[in-house]
Amino acid sequence: MEKSKIIKGAFILTLANIITRILGFVYRVCMADLIGAEGMGLYQLITPVYMLVWSISSSGFSMVISKLSASETACGRSSSVILKISCVLSGVTAAVLSLIVFKNSYFIAERLLGDVRTALSLRLLCFCFPFMALGSCIRGWFFGMQNSFPPAASQVVEQVSRMTIIFLIGGLLIPKGIEYACAAAVTGMAVGEIVSCIYIAISFLTGLKGFKHRNSLRASSALKLILVSVIPLTLNRLTSSLLSALQNVLIPSRLIAFGLSKTAAVSEFGRLSGMAMPLLMFPSSFLTAVSITIVPAISESFAKRQMRSVRRTIEKSILFSSVTGFGAAALFTALPLQISVLVYGEGSISSLLFMLGFLCPFMYLNVMTTGILNGMGEQTPIFINGLAGSAVCLGFVWFAIPELGIGGCILGSLFSMIITCGLNILRLIKKAPFSPDLFSLVLKPMLCALLSALMTDSLSYRLGDVHPKAAALVLCLFLMGAYFLLLLAVGAIKKEDIKSLL
Repeated sequence: MEKSKIIKGAFILTLANIITRILGFVYRVCMADLIGAEGMGLYQLITPVYMLVWSISSSGFSMVISKLSASETACGRSSSVILKISCVLSGVTAAVLSLIVFKNSYFIAERLLGDVRTALSLRLLCFCFPFMALGSCIRGWFFGMQNSFPPAASQVVEQVSRMTIIFLIGGLLIPKGIEYACAAAVTGMAVGEIVSCIYIAISFLTGLKGFKHRNSLRASSALKLILVSVIPLTLNRLTSSLLSALQNVLIPSRLIAFGLSKTAAVSEFGRLSGMAMPLLMFPSSFLTAVSITIVPAISESFAKRQMRSVRRTIEKSILFSSVTGFGAAALFTALPLQISVLVYGEGSISSLLFMLGFLCPFMYLNVMTTGILNGMGEQTPIFINGLAGSAVCLGFVWFAIPELGIGGCILGSLFSMIITCGLNILRLIKKAPFSPDLFSLVLKPMLCALLSALMTDSLSYRLGDVHPKAAALVLCLFLMGAYFLLLLAVGAIKKEDIKSLL
């Protein structure tokens, strides 16, 4: 894949991510006001079930279709057989899981999630699983074909549909209690998946007009390729989702062991996972886009044995993740109260944002290195590395939360990210080979982030009489501007990099 196509695809996905996350913030802020932290906590209990089904039926297929489509195209063959077989496997798997969850919704709610109020939402969620699977497969095919616009547009369509449904039915259901408020949010999620699938399917069928099919793999060969790639990747995502689900179920109970009441524990969990974490992930919009687009890029370069291109792609990708990660860390550790007030109108999550800020460099690097390894076909190492990190995090949830409260969970996430990133980088060095320049990739961005945070802290004392939200916005813009100029001054990023992006 040409460098310009990577940048173009990343830009399109970044724009879509920014739009959907802004819309998502509007939704989350409104929901936080309407149902409170406890309601957000209840909603977050359902999320692991959704992610578990997605991990089994969709995530692996989407990534594999992207990778194999790019490889087949580079070899002059059609990827239609790969897409058809993947859609059948993914769709059937999702349909079976829908029936299982629907039939056992009360058991899952009461025995596994620990709150019977989630049963109604689980049943509503089941209707979108097959659509989610098919939509993910087609989006993966578009990424492999180096066409990022339809998947990006489908993200926006999904978010707009979700918000529209929530605002239409929220007024009717929310007054009935938290159970129905959560059901309104889940209905919006389900409708969003269905509408997004319809949109991406129409885009696919429309794009096939006039498309000349070339020779392709035999069905048996394509099935073997798909299964060899998708099984370890799905196991990785499945294990991560299971551990994440277990973690999400355990956090409220371990907070109760710390001394909180059940209501306070669910509320604290809601503030962490439903309010603070979405803010933490917002700056990673560009990195998520790049990690998706580099999978077919690296896969294509590997197919053509263009190792120099692979190494250059790795170096630039890790540089961008480092720059973004340290910048986000500076933002959340220097201005946690201001950001909390700016987004939610109050400072209840400021302490969480401060602690979570230290995760940013490792969290964002993990996103990027996982995408690079996927492009290299290193699904098994990804699985092992992710398993090691998740086990560490789960250990902290069980042992540290009763002693440290929610801080124990965040500390576990930090160590988990450090371990996973370290293992991923060691694998990259062995596979590429890739020799990281620690001074350029780590020390320069870290120093610039520290200086910009100190400068912003000094400025904050001069804005005492300014409206809190206006002051917060000014300080955020100042920190980002100072960080960018410092990066240019020390040569962490160059003018050529900016010109490339523009």
